[in-house]
Amino acid sequence: MATATKEQRLWSAKHRFARISSRKVKLLIDLIRGRKCGEAMDQLRFSPRRSARMIENVLKSAMVNADEQEANMRSLFVKEARVDCGPHYRRWRPKDRGRAHPIIKRTSHIVVTVAEG
Repeated sequence: MATATKEQRLWSAKHRFARISSRKVKLLIDLIRGRKCGEAMDQLRFSPRRSARMIENVLKSAMVNADEQEANMRSLFVKEARVDCGPHYRRWRPKDRGRAHPIIKRTSHIVVTVAEG
């Protein structure tokens, strides 16, 4: 007997090489995962963190991608939200007596996927 499977349509957006540590972004990514897109946008809009603006832009982009494919905008939810570490920029800070201490400027890749649900 054949079973009918309902295929779920997915739309995603990425912000690669975001100039913020992935550790700081993960705090907010965990809040929006699995939520309806409207709730997730409200959560990000009222957050004072700098990473909220970056995630909000990526989520908006994923929603626009879904809208272009004529998805039902009211039923969209955040299927996947993740942050990966990007490359590090290594810089040097001059210190006393001719020494130099390293500074590591971290980057991250933010990925948000939305689906109809």
